Amino acid sequence: MAYIISDECISCGACAAECPVEAISEGDGKYVIDPDKCIDCGTCADTCPVGAPAAE
Repeated sequence: MAYIISDECISCGACAAECPVEAISEGDGKYVIDPDKCIDCGTCADTCPVGAPAAE
C-alpha cells in the first residue's frame, strides 16, 4: 500500500527531497504522495521531522 501524508505535515519538503521515485509533491497546505508512483519504501516516514507520512 502507498503511504499518505497526514494533516500533521508542516510543508518542510524533507520527504519530497528524499523520495527515490519522486512520488511526493507540494499540495494545498501540505505535501501529497502519488499512490501510483509510491513504492512503499518508507523513506518519507523516516525523513519527516513530525511523522506525517504513514502507511495507508
